[in-house]
Formats: sequence, structure tokens, C-alpha cells
Amino acid sequence: MPVPAIIFPADPLNPRRPDPHFAWEARMLRELGGEHHLVDHDGLLAGRAEEAVRRVPADSGPLWYRGWMLPTTRYADFAAALTARGGTLLTSPPGYAAAHELPGWYDVFEGATPASAWIPSEGPVAPGPEELAEAAARIGGHGPAIVKDYVKSRKHEWHEACYVPELADLAAVGRVVERFVELQGEFLAGGVVLRRYEEFEGAGVPAGPTGANGADRAADASGVSDVSGVSGAAGAAGPEHADGDAPGSGGRPVEARVWWLDGRPVLVGPHPDAPRRTVEPDLTDVPALVRRLGCRFVTTDLASRADGSGWRVVEVGDGQVSDLPRGIDASGLLASLIAA
Repeated sequence: MPVPAIIFPADPLNPRRPDPHFAWEARMLRELGGEHHLVDHDGLLAGRAEEAVRRVPADSGPLWYRGWMLPTTRYADFAAALTARGGTLLTSPPGYAAAHELPGWYDVFEGATPASAWIPSEGPVAPGPEELAEAAARIGGHGPAIVKDYVKSRKHEWHEACYVPELADLAAVGRVVERFVELQGEFLAGGVVLRRYEEFEGAGVPAGPTGANGADRAADASGVSDVSGVSGAAGAAGPEHADGDAPGSGGRPVEARVWWLDGRPVLVGPHPDAPRRTVEPDLTDVPALVRRLGCRFVTTDLASRADGSGWRVVEVGDGQVSDLPRGIDASGLLASLIAA
């Protein structure tokens, strides 16, 4: 059976080498006897998929991608261009969308993750008052919430474009959503999501409303980061932390990232925002949910509730575009991928 290779983004300044952010993974892969290829990420984003994959050899067989986040439509173009060259991404476009965008995984994880409601959009247009009122009602209609799109938030503009202190104040909800959509602009992914704000255990280090997806959970080259429906003491997904303390912040979150391949956890470690922390998440109920999702290669970010009631899934992501914490031993993960 052919051994899968892994595709990394090429360095924009030296397209014969991996992007510096992923160079250490490529080196480790070589040490394990694996093979990698390079793709022009900017070309993929620009809609030039056939040109972007020209460095991937013809008839390359099974392939994984490890790189910057792609919109679902561009990922589909990427997969089609590789298929035309005799290569096959082991994560299909529907599988990528299911893990990458909140509406794809939420129904499976409902009850294990903060309550969420979403409003689809065809572009950067804010939902109207009636749509927002209906969405707010679906998640309880009162209490604090987070505004994001299907993939990311604007946690660095926490009070301006992310945090809603009270869902019942629909005028305030509208202001935050409008500002969020304005700032996202052409990068708005899928639509607007309202996600209940929950407080999670902090590590006692002053911090803002948390974050992690740097290259992260959804590793993203645009610089727009993601945050879950969680409090400042909770977790998120984006490359940096926001400025200023979030309400209820008790410090940076105690958050874990778990990597799953074919329903099995192959790597458990800290979130990339806090790579030196020791985490021991309770995964008792998570394997069944991951298997039910049915995606081969995914990540789950988990955080411990501040009230001691247990661990919650705060984010699900496609494993191909989820960042690894610096310093972690990823050899087992990479070895599993090329043995899949």
C-alpha cells in the first residue's frame, strides 16, 4: 500500500523550501523516513490551484496537508488539482468542511461545547435585527456571548467586535456584530455565530480573552485569529492573546489540544498559546463524539470549567490546519500520518 506523503506550504521567499513555520515538521518527517512536497499557499488562496500544486509530483498517491488554513472552496479546488495530477488528499473536501467550520461539527458536539447559533451569509453583510434576535433566543436569550464567524473571531477587538455582555440587549448585540462583520470584511467565513460565554479554569497568569488556531487551530496566514465561546479564563483558537482582561478572567486558560487520527488520540498536549503547560484533560466522552463526526484527522481543544464541573470541548478543527505547540514531540503524530 502506498505510503502517504505530506504537503507543506512553500516559503514565499524561497519556494524550494518549506515555509519557516512548518520547516521543523518537514525536518522531523524526513528523519522518520517520510516524504514531503510543497504547495504555493498564496496561489491556492488566489484561485490558481493548478499552478499552486505544480511542485507536487504527478501520481503522488495518498497525501496529507499540513499548513495554513484554507477556505473550504479553495480546499476543494486544491483537492481537485491534486486529483488531476494523480494525488489524493486523505481528507476530502466535505471532511475538511465538517471539521473546520463550526456548523459542520456542532450538532455532534452539542452539549459538550458552549451553546451556539449561526446565521449564514453570502458575504460581509451583517444580519438584521430579527435574525439576531432569533439566534440569541436559540442560545437562551440572555447572558454573555461571543461573536465569531464559522471559523474565527476578532478577540483582539474584544469589547468592540467579540464580546457581548448581555444577549437580551439586542441593540448592543447588533453593534458588536456589525463591527465584527466590518472588520472581517472579505475574510468573513460562512456567516455570523453567537456562542455562549463560559468561564474556564485559569492558570493564575494575567491575560486577555485567550486564544490559540497560529498558524494555529486553523493555522491562518491572514493574521485574523479565532476564539471559542468562552470567557477570558477560557480557551480559544488563534495565534496570540488579546490585549486587556476579559470579564471573569482568572488568567490564561488551562487548555489542551488533542490530535485524533481515525478516532484514536495520537497526541495530547498543551494548546499552542501556552506550550510549556502540563495538561491532563479528561477524554472520557470525547472519543465517541470524534468517531461520530467521521473525519479522519481532527483536533479538539478542551478547557476545564472554572466551577470544577469538568472539561468542555471549546473548539474542533481539521488536523491539517491545526498548529502544534512549540517544543512538543510530534514524531508520533507524523509517524501515524505516514502509516495511515
